[in-house]
Amino acid sequence: MGNHQSGRVQRSFSEGEDVNFDHFQILRAIGKGSFGKVCIVEKKDKGQMYAMKYMNKGQCVERDALRNVLREVEIMAALDHPFLVNMWFSFQDEEDLFIVSDLLLGGDLRYHVMHDVPFSEECVKLYICELALALDYLQVMHVVHRDIKPDNILLDEEGHAHLTDFNIATVLEEGHLATSMSGTKPYMAPEIFDCAADLCVGYGFPVDWWSLGVCAYECARGVRPFDIHTATNLSDVRSLFAAGVYYPSWMSRPFVDLLSRLLCSRPGARISSLSELKKVPIMADVDFDAVLHKKIKPTFTPPRDHLNCDPTHELEEMIIEQRPLHKKKKRLAKQRSIREPCVQDGLPTADMPSPQLLLPNFIPFNREREMARKEREQKEQAWEQELLQAMGESGAQAEGAEGESAQGLTRTCVRPPSSTATPPLCTLQLKSKEEGYHLEGKATGKLHVR
Repeated sequence: MGNHQSGRVQRSFSEGEDVNFDHFQILRAIGKGSFGKVCIVEKKDKGQMYAMKYMNKGQCVERDALRNVLREVEIMAALDHPFLVNMWFSFQDEEDLFIVSDLLLGGDLRYHVMHDVPFSEECVKLYICELALALDYLQVMHVVHRDIKPDNILLDEEGHAHLTDFNIATVLEEGHLATSMSGTKPYMAPEIFDCAADLCVGYGFPVDWWSLGVCAYECARGVRPFDIHTATNLSDVRSLFAAGVYYPSWMSRPFVDLLSRLLCSRPGARISSLSELKKVPIMADVDFDAVLHKKIKPTFTPPRDHLNCDPTHELEEMIIEQRPLHKKKKRLAKQRSIREPCVQDGLPTADMPSPQLLLPNFIPFNREREMARKEREQKEQAWEQELLQAMGESGAQAEGAEGESAQGLTRTCVRPPSSTATPPLCTLQLKSKEEGYHLEGKATGKLHVR
């Protein structure tokens, strides 16, 4: 996850420096979505490779999508799971918003379905288990994804499934329901359509499990369970749901049972949690702890001799894109050089990129820094526990030597700057009635009495 390395480290950056576009080498474009494009990048200081999603600010404003992008970054900053595409960095410049995340080279399920990959029931079953673990985690974090579809399920090189794209995700606090008509129509649960028709008060986490069922059916059979398209009207959608799902005779009964429990039109009767999924007979032999740690090998391994994506994305970036990413550095430098004299002379700069276009509510995120902070906190906590234990042992020894209880114990700690993981140095004073015992110790907890 995000740890592909090219073997070439080009330059280093200062420890306190915020990550920005200059920290990455652009390699090639691999995808695009409704709000941005994705390319493979290499972080120059460590040689690690990531996927960088970038979204033009002007287009986000034009499409009224800025709020979604800001919420996506806020949600992803709080998430970390083996079966999610986790965010590593977020930052912005005058033109674009950037999200840098795990690089998964196995392609998305849409790509493989379109190329007629014959997914076995066992393979689809594993995808369901892996994504169910992700959905269970999201529910703990109060997050409803709302756009689960083959396009948003990426495979790593081994073939494990990961959920991506939180652009229309929302946070549901306890007892609350969502009400907006959000999602991709062919994968949206019946209650979302009912909510749009004022037939229910809202919807919750079960909508993601319905979408998972649609994806599983599509992988297994090559077509979706319902012939719903963007232009399908609400009345026809409801008629299709009422007609039910066709299961071909070659599907095994246990597998059909699993799909039918996911594709249940009544959210209260639908599988909507990991605990409910584990009760389905076909899941009896599944070791979910092994699944979580990716010890179960998928039966389908994506090809490694080529990128599993549409090659036209690279051509579009190089030829069609008006502001290609690989020319950004020169373009911004030129615009800044023009803007600075204009600002000094009081001339208008409305058409030029400006620092004022930096959004104050866009959250810069650095997972490397967060991981270092957590590691430092864990070391300090471990040291404090070790020190308390050593204090107790030393106090007991002193008490035994004197034959009486210690009357006072004081500790003075001097903590180093927060940028280092070195534990604080402490001096402890243990006093008895007759004389004082001086104890000095560091992070090892090896205290010396003198």
